[in-house]
Amino acid sequence: MAARRGLLLFYMFALSFVFSSNHVCLCVEISRPNVVILFADDLGYGDLESYGHPTSVTPNLNNLSSNGLQFMQFYVTSPVCSPSRAALLTGRYQTRSGVWPGVFIPSSTGGLPHNEITIAEILQPLNYSTAIVGKWHLGAGKDGNFLPIYQGFDEYYGIPYSHDMCFCSKCFYPNDRCFDNCDIQYSRCPLYHGKTIIEQPVDLVTLEKRYTSYAKEYISRNAQNETPFFLYYAYQHTHHPQFASEEFRNSTIRGTFGDSLAELDWSVGQIIEQLHTSGVAQNTFVFFTSDNGPSIFREYRGGCAGLLKCGKGTTYEGGQRVPAIAYWPGKIKPGRTQELASTLDLLPTVANITGAPLPASTTLDGVDMSQILFERMKSQRESFLYYPAEANPKRGVFAVRYKQYKAHYITKGSTLSGPTNVDHDCSNTSLIHHSPPLLFELNRDPGERYDLSTDKRYQSVLEEIGKIRDKLVSGMTWGKSQINGTDPNVEPCCNSGCKPFPKCCTCKGSEVNFITV
Repeated sequence: MAARRGLLLFYMFALSFVFSSNHVCLCVEISRPNVVILFADDLGYGDLESYGHPTSVTPNLNNLSSNGLQFMQFYVTSPVCSPSRAALLTGRYQTRSGVWPGVFIPSSTGGLPHNEITIAEILQPLNYSTAIVGKWHLGAGKDGNFLPIYQGFDEYYGIPYSHDMCFCSKCFYPNDRCFDNCDIQYSRCPLYHGKTIIEQPVDLVTLEKRYTSYAKEYISRNAQNETPFFLYYAYQHTHHPQFASEEFRNSTIRGTFGDSLAELDWSVGQIIEQLHTSGVAQNTFVFFTSDNGPSIFREYRGGCAGLLKCGKGTTYEGGQRVPAIAYWPGKIKPGRTQELASTLDLLPTVANITGAPLPASTTLDGVDMSQILFERMKSQRESFLYYPAEANPKRGVFAVRYKQYKAHYITKGSTLSGPTNVDHDCSNTSLIHHSPPLLFELNRDPGERYDLSTDKRYQSVLEEIGKIRDKLVSGMTWGKSQINGTDPNVEPCCNSGCKPFPKCCTCKGSEVNFITV
């Protein structure tokens, strides 16, 4: 505890002298730490070299792993992206904020409610600069009223949803096609800078380099100005259809997914290098993870859950256990941890290390991870709730984890885990209720292969999980669904009101000054 108190004192005001005669306050403030969250898209638990994939090429993430803390039991709150992203930014299960069921689409009229408090919003009062680069996917809405700039972010440079939700014809340079289908009924993908569309359709081939350049410039600018900053870099990689710039096409033996992953890895390396070049690496907390498990139905163009069961769209381990790495030179000792943690825990952790107050009168589901990160002590988290992609208060929670045990009360496969999946549980989209619930011991059986529910030795475990489930569920207040309305008129279009819609939504890209990469 002494070490923890010392760490907190490091970020407090170092000295404060008050001269009563002239009411002058001379304050010397020790620099608050910067925060960088790197959030991959559809990257599976088994996709990185450091998590065991034999043909992935991820040298920069390998380096991040070897110099950081690698989580082996880290979870997102949903097996699909909009609810997962809402939980990361708010520290609350998506059921509370109303980001259910499913995900936002370009014509969605809703978005993350403005009264939800994000990591960016708890940092702004401390004079942090805040920015998001990349994929938002928490609603655009009429006149862009759900964009990130209305949720605590000073800057936004990115696409407001998944890039497969709009027409795409070219994913690799020079004219290599996209290898998976994209939606063609919506307007073309818009690239926002702030609340202005600066390019439509976006050029996927150059997109990642521009994202990375913007992020590097943002780090450099704030470092020079000695302004603490929060950068939320939400990658489009490795969501389908995979894309990459010229130098990464055919650069791996893993095909289009491997090429996309290689560019993501390159970008991570650029961000870490910029932190060091700008002289702020020693004062920056970096956290890398993914929004959900892999799209297995894309087969070899999809990701890999490793030895975990199923993938995206399911509440099996492959859908919600994801890779995660914490990095802070001199503060976080390199290694691995088996402690239970979640994206829910990022907001309380950031609040602790920056001195930001937690949101008042708000129920948080996250816990502070500082004891894991800095002291290698036990996690404050003992339980975790698994809500399905199509969450519904009438069905409630599908599974509950308590310590090393996981009980499935309801199971359901997903088309996202593939009709060709050899595991029938993954592809079977029928809703199956289990009484007694299926029970797995995840430390010994992370693949959820051996059901213990009929073994009398584990009846007390099932009873304990049942009590925990009842307590947690009784304390869950479901917010009004925000994914419940659509209107083509709210689709982002740089030529608002043009005809014929949506084909007329085109505009040339405008330049934003970046660091050259």
